[in-house]
Amino acid sequence: MPKKPTTTRDAMIEGAFQLIREKGHESLTARNLAAFLGCSTQPIMYQFPNLDMLRDLVYQKADAFHSEYILAGGDLLEIGMRYIRFAEEEPQLFRFLFQSGRFSGLRLEDLIKAPEAADLLTVVSAEEGLATEGAALFFEPLAALVHGYASLIANNGMRYDPASIRESLTLIEEGIRKGKNSND
Repeated sequence: MPKKPTTTRDAMIEGAFQLIREKGHESLTARNLAAFLGCSTQPIMYQFPNLDMLRDLVYQKADAFHSEYILAGGDLLEIGMRYIRFAEEEPQLFRFLFQSGRFSGLRLEDLIKAPEAADLLTVVSAEEGLATEGAALFFEPLAALVHGYASLIANNGMRYDPASIRESLTLIEEGIRKGKNSND
């Protein structure tokens, strides 16, 4: 009877997630993952002959982790603040999710209308009393601002200052709301 593998597929996915979380997405190689897990590269290459397959599974795990983190905020302002704080607390995961080339060629509008953003648009719709299309238009400038802050923080271009960021987000949100109401 063949020996049961000691490094399971799930352990490899979890290990790759932790490796990226600690050292960045560029560090995900079979050799680095094997060293991280304390095994040879053979079981990794057996389970994932193409590391892109593993990278996709880890991306899904990281995306779910990120979504759960930000959606715990409740209202739109807190979701935005949590998105930015995630970049401060988990810069390697943030860069893996949003700056590893996965969205090349897409527009912000495409990302906002993607199925992964449906929960966010539901929050916007409920808070603002808007249909999905109106919620997307309301949310787009806020998303750009929040992502800009998060990107600067994740890449050490800006210090995380929650009070200042909250003030900016509140002002922008109020301005968008005023603009929306004057167009009605």
